Amino acid sequence: MRIVDHDAPHYLHQPPVPGEERFLSLALVNTRFVLSHGPVDLLEDTDAARLWLVRHELLPDRVVLTGRQAGRLRALREALRELCAARTQGVAPPAPSLDALNAALAAAPPTPRLVWTGREPRRADEPDTANPVGAALGSLAEDGADLLTGAAAGRLAPCGAQGCTRWFLRSHAARRWCTTKCGNRVRAARHYASRKASD
Repeated sequence: MRIVDHDAPHYLHQPPVPGEERFLSLALVNTRFVLSHGPVDLLEDTDAARLWLVRHELLPDRVVLTGRQAGRLRALREALRELCAARTQGVAPPAPSLDALNAALAAAPPTPRLVWTGREPRRADEPDTANPVGAALGSLAEDGADLLTGAAAGRLAPCGAQGCTRWFLRSHAARRWCTTKCGNRVRAARHYASRKASD
């Protein structure tokens, strides 16, 4: 669920790109982007990283995040960015990126449980409540693994707009931009260049 904090800086209100609503790992990948005033990192420090996890309901508000844990979250983001690039290019990723994702998957594995709802049992995987940050990172890593190996992986793409560093899921093969804002910016630049060339 997307929570809007009207007191937050304007860059926190960036519209989500296609796929972020389904894959939180894609939202994590897109926590580093560029605006007209320069680069923005939504995980730039421990407080910002904690706020991002809380806003995405991955971490209880009462849990304190350490600098080391915030660093692990940023490392997971960078690993996912490199894994997305490798997936779309059809090449092997750098080994440290794969290791970082696998380490997050193994840090706090969920505990399988049998739960009974009504008359029928079902299997449920419960997060490790003793390690909430590890569970959050593990959940993001698992989501990233699903993104990279599932049916959506073929639609994963970097935004084609110059200067944009966000990734998205294409709704159709011709889509090249993460948002209409990026598409409009590219079209405006082309229009300006063609007018300048004809002068």
